[in-house]
Amino acid sequence: MEQRALFIIFGGTGDLAYRKLYPALFSLYEKGYLKEHFAVIGTARRPWTDDHYHEVVVNSIDDAGHDVSRTNTEMARKFASHFYYQSHNVDDANHYVALKDLANKLDDQYELNGNRIFYMAMAPQFFGTIAGHLKDQNLLTDNGGFNRLIIEKPFGRDFETAKELNDSISKAFNEEQIFRIDHYLGKDPIQSIASLRFSNPIINALWNKEHVDNIQVTLAESLGVEERAGYYETAGAMRDMVQNHVLQVVSLLTMNRPEIYDAKHLREKKVEALNNIQQYTEEEAKQNFVRGQYGADEIGSQLPYRDEEGTADDSEIETYVAGKLVTHNSGLAGVPIYIRTGKRLAKKSTQVNIIFKGLDKNIFSELTGKKEIPTNVLTIHIEPDQGYTIEMSSKSGNQGYDIQPHYLRFRMTSEEKAKVPDAYEKLIHDALKGDKTNFAHWDEVSRAWKLMDVVRKTWDNTVPEFPNYVSGSMGPKAADDLLERDGRKWEFNPLK
Repeated sequence: MEQRALFIIFGGTGDLAYRKLYPALFSLYEKGYLKEHFAVIGTARRPWTDDHYHEVVVNSIDDAGHDVSRTNTEMARKFASHFYYQSHNVDDANHYVALKDLANKLDDQYELNGNRIFYMAMAPQFFGTIAGHLKDQNLLTDNGGFNRLIIEKPFGRDFETAKELNDSISKAFNEEQIFRIDHYLGKDPIQSIASLRFSNPIINALWNKEHVDNIQVTLAESLGVEERAGYYETAGAMRDMVQNHVLQVVSLLTMNRPEIYDAKHLREKKVEALNNIQQYTEEEAKQNFVRGQYGADEIGSQLPYRDEEGTADDSEIETYVAGKLVTHNSGLAGVPIYIRTGKRLAKKSTQVNIIFKGLDKNIFSELTGKKEIPTNVLTIHIEPDQGYTIEMSSKSGNQGYDIQPHYLRFRMTSEEKAKVPDAYEKLIHDALKGDKTNFAHWDEVSRAWKLMDVVRKTWDNTVPEFPNYVSGSMGPKAADDLLERDGRKWEFNPLK
C-alpha cells in the first residue's frame, strides 16, 4: 500500500544518508510503498543544487548494489526527481522559515496530506536545537497529518545526558511521535527471536531456569575501527554496542510472553525484562565486566588500536566488552547471561547460544566410557549466517555405542537472504506506518543506561592495562576467566 509523506533529512549530505537512507527509500519505491505521493528535502551546510543532489541520490543507489545502469535507470532518476535540497544552518531560525515554505509547497505539489517525517541523520548534540526550531517555526503540521521524528544513536553518553537529550526533543514531540532507530531491531533474525520462542511449544516449554543453564550473546567483528576511530575515541564498545544493540537482544531473550505481539505489549515486556536485570554495585560491576583493547596481530600485519589514525597514543578506550548479567525474571531467575562484543576478533559473527542443562545421570556411561553426554545447544545465527542450529546427541553409526553430537541446521540461502529487506528499509517502512514495534522506547533506553553507567563509572576510576588482546584472537583472557570461574566456557570459539 502506498504511503504518503514528506521526509526532511537533517544531514542529507552525510554518510548515513548516502549509504543507508537513500537506498532504503529506493527499495520502498521499487516495491510500491512509495509512489507519486512522496518527497524528500535534504538539508546540510553544503551549497548543493537540486540537480547535484539528484546525481548523489542516483549514485548512492548504484553503490548500494541496485541496478541503475540499465533497466532501472529511468526508475532511479524518476525517484531522485522527488528530492529537493536546501542549504541549512541548524542554528539559524530564518533557515527554518525557508524550510517551512518549501515543505508546504511540496505538501501541496505531491498531495502529502500534511504527513511529515523528520530524520536526524547527524550528531545528537543538534537534536534538541532542531526539534525546538521545528516547533517554534511551525514546521509541525496540525492539519490532520502526522509528525514523526526519527533519531539515531548514540542517544546520550550516559543516563544524565540521555535524559537531557530526551527532555529537549520532548518539548516538541511526544513519545508516540519519537522513533529511536536501533538498526539491530530491523534485522530479520532479531525480529524472529520472539517467534522462535513463542510459536514453538517445544522451545517455549524449555526456555526456563529448569532447563536453561546459561545464555550467551556474541557480537564479534573481525575488522578494526577503520575510519570510525574519531567516533570510537569518544564512544568505545560499551556505548557503541552494549548499551543499545546487546541489551536490546538480551531483553528479547529474557522477556515474558506478551499477550499480543504489538508495539504496546512488546514494549511493556521488554521494559520489564530490563528492569529484571540485576543492577550491580561498583564492586559487582568490577567482578562481572571485562574490557579490552586490541593490539597488533601475531605477525605484525595489523595495527594496534593506539596506532590507528585518529586515536590517542595512550588511549584507554575499550574495543572489547564482556560481561555477566543476571535476570530476576521468575521464569529465568538465576540464569546467567554472558555477553561479549569486540573488534579485530578471529571471525565476524553475531549469534546467540542457549546452553541447556545436562542430564543428572548418563545411563550410557558403561557403554561409552564417558561420564557426561554433551549438552544440547540452540544457536540463533544473526549474521553473516542467518538461521538456527540445534546440537543434539545420538548414537553414531559405528560399532559399539559411541554417542556423538549431531546437528539440526537451518540456514537461509544467499537467494533467500537477498529477498529479506535491509534493516533500514524495514524500519523506515514501519515509521511510515506509525508502527513502533521495532523501535526503542525511552523507558528501555533509560534503563539500559542505568545498567551500564555503573560499569562505565567503575572503569573510569581505574587505569586499564591496554592493549590486552591480540588481533585475530577472541579477546582478552579475562573474558574466558569470567566463564571459567562459573565452570563454563564460551560456546562460539572459531579458534578451537
